[in-house]
Parts: sequence; C-alpha cells; structure tokens
Amino acid sequence: MTRVYLDYNATAPLRDEARAAMLAAMDLVGNPSSVHAEGRAAKALLEHARAQLAEALGAHGADIVFVSGATEAAALALAGRGLAGAGIEHDAVRAWIAETLAVTGAGLVQVTDPGRATLQLANSETGIVQALPEGLAVSDWTQGFGKLPLAFDWSGVGMAFVSAHKIGGPKGIGALIMRRGLDATAQLRGGGQEMGRRAGTENLIGIAGFGAAAMAATQDLANGVWARVAELRNILEIALEDRAPSTILVGKGVDRLPNTSFFVTPGWRGETQVMQMDLAGIAVSAGSACSSGKVRASGVLRAMGFDETAAASGLRVSLGPATTQAEVLAFADLWHAAHTRALARARG
Repeated sequence: MTRVYLDYNATAPLRDEARAAMLAAMDLVGNPSSVHAEGRAAKALLEHARAQLAEALGAHGADIVFVSGATEAAALALAGRGLAGAGIEHDAVRAWIAETLAVTGAGLVQVTDPGRATLQLANSETGIVQALPEGLAVSDWTQGFGKLPLAFDWSGVGMAFVSAHKIGGPKGIGALIMRRGLDATAQLRGGGQEMGRRAGTENLIGIAGFGAAAMAATQDLANGVWARVAELRNILEIALEDRAPSTILVGKGVDRLPNTSFFVTPGWRGETQVMQMDLAGIAVSAGSACSSGKVRASGVLRAMGFDETAAASGLRVSLGPATTQAEVLAFADLWHAAHTRALARARG
C-alpha cells in the first residue's frame, strides 16, 4: 500500500538539497570554535548557512542565533519578559505568556501594545495568518516561513523564530532572528558560541541542512509552488463541503496558509479520525504535532470560542509541494466513507 502524507505542518520531508549539504558537512572534522585550519573551515560553513538563512528571511540587518529548534528559540526570546499573547499560540509560546489576549471567532488577535506582546504569524492548526503590528516584540514564524513572502528587516518585528524541519530541513535545528541592538538572556551558558546567546558546540550538520533547505524553500515560493498547493487545498475543501455540509471549515474567509485545511465535525473525535485515516494509508493530524498525542480538545479552537465537543473534533490536513490532486481526492473519498460509517454507528 502506498502511503499518502498530508501532515506537512507537523514536519516536511527532508529535501534533497538539505541531505546533500548535511552529507558534505559530515566530512568536516573541525570545531567551529577552533582557530586552526580545520576549525576555520567548519566556521566558514557555519557562517555560509547563516548567510543563506538571512537571505531567505530578508534578515541581512539582523542577528541570527542557531538553536535546537523553535521551542528553544521561543524560550530564548520570551523567558523573563512577561509578554502578552493569545490562547492560539503554540504551547512553546504559551508557556511564557504572562497576559492573555482575546481571540475573535475568526481566529484573529488584536494587539493593543505591540512592544509588550508576542503574536504568531500563522497558526499551525488552522493556518490562519495574522497581520503583525509595527513594533511587535516577538513573533513565531515557524509555519509561515517558506510558505509566505517574508522580509524580517521590513517587518517591524523585534524578534522572530523559525524551525528547519518545517521547510524540509533536518529536525533538531532552528533559529532566533533578532533586530540589531536587541538582546536575549542566554538559557544555555558556559561558552561564547552564537554571539554569547547560546552556549555549546554548534550543530554544524543540522545548520548546513537548514541553510540549504532555506534557499530551496525560497526558490519554491518564487516559482509559485505554494500557489499550486493552495489550489489543491481549495479542491479539497470543495470536496469536503460537497460530501459533509455540516462540517465546519475553520478560518475559511480569512487569510490562511496556502496548504492548511482544519475542519470540525462535532461529535466525531479528531484522534478517531486520525487513526481511521492512518489505517486507510493517509497521514493527517488532529492538531499541533507537539500536543496531538494527548487526548484533549484543541486549545486553539477553545480560544476561538468552540465548545469542548467541537474543539475535540478537529482534523488538520496540511499539503506540500509533492501533494497531488489524486491524493487530495482520495483523502476526501476515504474520509467521507469513514464519516458515513461513524454516522451510521451513532444512529444505531
């Protein structure tokens, strides 16, 4: 049985460009902090990847700090700052929020004091994109990077963070982007690496893969790859509306990521849908990969005003550059068949 992967927001398949860069980095023996020739070669590769990420993010006037992933980047940016944030933020951000901002039923957040707030660019579950206010302190760009045109230098954001594996890079590497003149309190101490903001020998192999993936993702965006994916997402949603009119398409009508469809079928638990689709050969998710393994309602949907039953009945389908129309329609047919069986069981 050929598997169909429709969970790109959880992680994207490793790009060939990233794999090649990582294999090349494996042949470098030097530590980037060493001053001999081998160390300088490793340092050069590190800084090349940093420059690649700066180009991809439009962040030439910023400091880029490599960390283990978006979760660590969030901690580095947010720890001790007491910022306000919304209940739709990723758990890695919500852990540091000191004040909760209101969310509309459409999933949008109004920030009244940007300098004291954090606001995600795009939600990992719903795909809903936020308008970032000028002077915003911190923003989570993990899901938007690679799918939306971005220019950090022009964004008006103080700090943003991204993760490699969301754009086809390796897992276990991310970055915090900081406007020059700002600083963050190091959470890992003991060395002077990463401009003193993150101690420890750099993950050179992961960083090399990250840089290569960032450049490839930027090229995809320029070539209109995600516009094609958006067309597939729309085909999927038309098929779902045709087959299950009572299902709620979350965020339809507002700006969303081009690849994300999150829908609610009240009374049919999201994890049950995930398991049935998995048995049918299709990988989807009930929400964020960092929390979907827990049997609980979506905090994002609850923040948007959905009741407990509806919030536990969401399913996320997130497409990627390799997704085909045949795969999208196959999912719609298999999901509809499972839905029909679920309705029949409910009616006895």
